[in-house]
Amino acid sequence: MIKRMMLAAVALLALSLALGACGPSGAPAAATSAPAATATPAKFAFWHAMGGTNGDAVNEMMKRFNDSQKTCTGEAVFQGSYDDSLNKLKAGLQSKDVPAIVQMFDLATQVLIDLKAVAPMQDFIDADKYDLKDYEANVLAYYSVGGKLYGMPFNTSNPILYYNKDMFKAAGLDPNNPPRTYADVLAAAKKLTKPGDKIYGFSLAVYGWFFEQLLAASGGLYVDNGNGRDTRATKAAFNSPEGVKILSWWKEGFDAGVFGNYGRATSDTQKAFDAQQTAMIIESTAGLRSRLNAAQGKFELGTGFLPRPDEDAFKKSGTIIGGASVYIMKDRPTAEQACAWQFTKFVTSPEIQAYWHTASGYYPVRKTSYDVKEDKDWVSKYPQFLTAVDQLHNSPNIRATQGGLTGVMPGARARTETAIEEVLGGKATSQQALDKAAEDVNKLITDYNKSVK
Repeated sequence: MIKRMMLAAVALLALSLALGACGPSGAPAAATSAPAATATPAKFAFWHAMGGTNGDAVNEMMKRFNDSQKTCTGEAVFQGSYDDSLNKLKAGLQSKDVPAIVQMFDLATQVLIDLKAVAPMQDFIDADKYDLKDYEANVLAYYSVGGKLYGMPFNTSNPILYYNKDMFKAAGLDPNNPPRTYADVLAAAKKLTKPGDKIYGFSLAVYGWFFEQLLAASGGLYVDNGNGRDTRATKAAFNSPEGVKILSWWKEGFDAGVFGNYGRATSDTQKAFDAQQTAMIIESTAGLRSRLNAAQGKFELGTGFLPRPDEDAFKKSGTIIGGASVYIMKDRPTAEQACAWQFTKFVTSPEIQAYWHTASGYYPVRKTSYDVKEDKDWVSKYPQFLTAVDQLHNSPNIRATQGGLTGVMPGARARTETAIEEVLGGKATSQQALDKAAEDVNKLITDYNKSVK
């Protein structure tokens, strides 16, 4: 049924749009002729969770799409945080008030599949014979389940090390050689810390996504059954030696007074870094434009790969993609779905992804975006933008780097944050805290799996 709807959507689009075929790279071609004068543009809504500078960029992308053709008129509607957006979508499914297309964060992948609320992107791709070979394989892998792509990657990131090159120089450290291993970070933090001035060498927000990324980069799995990708996950796997080592390292630096703790809000750690109260942080590349702006005229910003337990880990595993993808909703009129598919191709074209890269810090989902002059000029001026890209390309496409897949990821993430706080607060050892967190997450998984059978 869904495939017939997709075929109808593509057929309608072909009749109503003279937009040409896809180019050799799979990118949508520009409009080649206008639709009939009597045609009434189909209106559709795009719900997104991008605020601030990134939200401005989303609005610009929607404007460019609307200006590029006359058959579809889209409206970008900000819905708050990723969690807010997911909750509003769930409520909308009950009231039948949902958009044609929605941006949803990585953690919602299994939930959206189980809700049966989205039309698999693979159906549009197959019906349109759309070529994906130019898309980043590691990025597609995260949103692919059972060999089928459910969401089209839109804004993609991974965590990198941000560091203050001026503070490195003052501490006698090589500003062009950022630390790579846990031991390196700890050693550098000891040299960078200034207790009297309340300046920490390194700070890490108590954010579950960072734990997940460090775990993957260590080669560890978050849940069983191949991270929930061989078959549905049944229990947590993060209380492994890899997970314990992360918290033990974190605790060692915290107890030594060289790792700062600004709580769960990543914005607080970012502010501390911008104010030069901490010399190093781990943060998403999505915030790179903001960090560059904050450092302007104050200090030189350096970027490096996410630290690993040892050098050998760089050869075996890598980071998981972060960010979000876009999903086309199943129960929307065919004309809206057709416009949503056209919009999907537009915003993931090499040119628009190059613009998105320079405007935000999210790296392109298309390989040929790096050949676009806008992107070339930008990364030539700000080479920091290539760190996440190089890290992505150095990460093997394995179960660890594909990320954990389960319908309880938001709850699991919050529970691991509590475990981190317990360890830092001296209330439990790393193993004890993660074992208890795993028990609680196992119950969440069991209850969730029962609810979707």
